[in-house]
Amino acid sequence: MTISRRDLLRAGAVAAAGAAAGVDLAAAPARLPQAYFGVHPFIEANPKAVFIRRTHVPHKMAEDAKRKEGLTLAREIFVPMDRPGVPVSHRIVLKPNVCSVHDRRRPDVENWGTGTDPQFYEGMVMGLQELGLKKFHFVEANNFHEWNLRGFVDINERLGVQMNECERRVRNFKEGYEMTWTKVPEAVVYSRIPHYAPVNEPDTWLLNIAKWKAHGMCLTQSVKNEQGLVVLPYVRFCPGWKMVTGVPDFMKPDIHPRVETVVNKFFERHVKMGYSRYDSPAQLSPMHQEIWAHKTLDNMSVLKTGLAMIDGIYGRDGNGFGIGNDYLTNLVMFSKDKFRLDLIGLYLGGHEPGNVHLYRIAKERGLSDTFNPWEVPIYEWVDGQAVPRKLTDFPRTPLKTYYLQRRGEPEYHLVNEPFDYDKHKA
Repeated sequence: MTISRRDLLRAGAVAAAGAAAGVDLAAAPARLPQAYFGVHPFIEANPKAVFIRRTHVPHKMAEDAKRKEGLTLAREIFVPMDRPGVPVSHRIVLKPNVCSVHDRRRPDVENWGTGTDPQFYEGMVMGLQELGLKKFHFVEANNFHEWNLRGFVDINERLGVQMNECERRVRNFKEGYEMTWTKVPEAVVYSRIPHYAPVNEPDTWLLNIAKWKAHGMCLTQSVKNEQGLVVLPYVRFCPGWKMVTGVPDFMKPDIHPRVETVVNKFFERHVKMGYSRYDSPAQLSPMHQEIWAHKTLDNMSVLKTGLAMIDGIYGRDGNGFGIGNDYLTNLVMFSKDKFRLDLIGLYLGGHEPGNVHLYRIAKERGLSDTFNPWEVPIYEWVDGQAVPRKLTDFPRTPLKTYYLQRRGEPEYHLVNEPFDYDKHKA
């Protein structure tokens, strides 16, 4: 293969970014850019499997170690291709969880686990740039004023990653200003959803780098992370009926015309089926969870993800924001299948996936083929190779949540009551 001047310049730019970040790229394997790139062939050939990599980070603030883990993994799972894959001219949409929290009652370092690790993200982007990719778009709907608490703005500016603007005026929705509208097939809540451009546009490829942390919806993982691609205020999935029947007037044409009837029928059926914790008095009530699940699944039905990943270098319990603690867990999980990936994340986080109803409803609506973690093939990713494993080969870390608290139960708890997967297949 002939090396062009453009290739040499591109390689030099990546090396410069690595030097600025304190990463030695001298030992990088041969990754001369080609016309296409793709995910490792074994991962592509096993789209229903979940892959788990054990990382080796000494503590959660070890920046060089985390960046190296991201870069090493990117070099192993993203490969240059001389046959049709994803053209390197495509725009790469990056969706980390950027839920940074500044709480005067605690040092910022104690809230580091509220979102995707910035240095791990940086290493992943650097690895993709080695493939000749140049068009990167960081997309996030929430917390613009806190994006740089953990350095994401600095990283994006250094690496040439474009960032979206969160806020929109009412007229912007009529004009379609920097947003992509998609009609939802078999809608339950949203008949149309707007995403920040270039999400859902042609010639794009989406990398989802979620965080392994607790939240009011149990754990925030890959499926929920893509909620942040939806334009404000449509992104508000969690407030229940307030953001369905009580939406601003300009949103009302995009709500299913029979939404109350449809959602209530689903909910009543799920109560009769004995859905766990659907008698909870929690403020984020069973109906809040039902509505959140259907909005989330409406969103999932229109998004195509190139690869989904959960950053578990350190996990976090609590409420997803200022309440909670970080635990050095040294795991990164990834898959082509977001739902299956989350099942494994739930199980390893100490929860029983059958009790977290988003995943049962996903199967009911035909968006997933299982909510049983024991049906998911597991591989450990070791030095660029997939090694068959059992789910029980990996440690579980109890990430307590306030999801659907039962009467008399501690506010932060595990959703780990036994579930009979043979009896409940739907």
